[in-house]
Amino acid sequence: MKIGLTYDLKDDYLREGFTEEQAAEFDKPETIEAIENTLKEFGFETERIGNIKNLCKVLNENKRLDLVFNICEGFYGIGREAQVPALLDAFNIPYVFSGPLTLALTLHKGMTKQIIRDCGFATPDFFVVNTKSDIKKINLPYPLFVKPLAEGTGKGISKKSVINTFEELKELCTELIDKYKQPVLVEEFLPGREFTVGIVGTGDEAKSVGVMEVILNRNAEQQVYSYFNKDDYLKRVEYKIPESEIIKECEALALGSYKCLNCEDGGRVDLRCDKNGMVNFIEINPLAGLNPVHSDLPILSRMNGISYKELIGMIMNSAIKNKIELK
Repeated sequence: MKIGLTYDLKDDYLREGFTEEQAAEFDKPETIEAIENTLKEFGFETERIGNIKNLCKVLNENKRLDLVFNICEGFYGIGREAQVPALLDAFNIPYVFSGPLTLALTLHKGMTKQIIRDCGFATPDFFVVNTKSDIKKINLPYPLFVKPLAEGTGKGISKKSVINTFEELKELCTELIDKYKQPVLVEEFLPGREFTVGIVGTGDEAKSVGVMEVILNRNAEQQVYSYFNKDDYLKRVEYKIPESEIIKECEALALGSYKCLNCEDGGRVDLRCDKNGMVNFIEINPLAGLNPVHSDLPILSRMNGISYKELIGMIMNSAIKNKIELK
């Protein structure tokens, strides 16, 4: 079976003049090497394709691809993560991970939370600031938490993200709208513990591969799993497996959210506790990072006794079963 690899390489964008933060979500060469080498260990033939522009060239050349392992984040627009799977759908080529509807939806954190809430899962109350004139319409109790509507890797999140006054709220919302050229999500701040849950599989076969608690050290930006903290996680963040009772709560909420949003093959769900200790949905990443050393999904899998090869194998088994064998 021939597997194409689609991805956005961080170095390519840095060479084009993008900043480190702008390119933060994109992958390093060692991530692509790790995925490719693991696929080869399973006996697959691979072809590196790269970003969507390269994919267009490959498709125009009518090259044969049995499956595409897609981790493209895209660069422009809220639907950017959906662009590669939508293109592959047009050419009837199966791929690993979720389809365009799920990827476009989940990058829009406000719409995601609305669906999660309608499905009956706990998530903090929120308001989407589409324009600066919307700021005065916010009617949520302080403290609040503010972040860009459609970013990942902690982009736009800092110690300023926890808001206690209207003046702070107006200043940060204005700053983020100007910088990221997109709406801003404002939600009630949850002061409790933070967790992330790794999931593999599709539909009723989806299962947790582990729950990891995120604990900020004394030298970290406090209260937030920020871009600054993630960028230097070895010094600022501690990861641990929590107690069994909270694991069950986290897994139930994460799996319910994952299925509600029709995620496929694998992903990661971020959760946080409110002031009463109740676990809430924060956001979901259906294209979770797969760097074998630094990404949260491989880290939490490893902490729970699942090797990188086993993790990739589970993801591939789901994709092959549901997108090739069941066709």
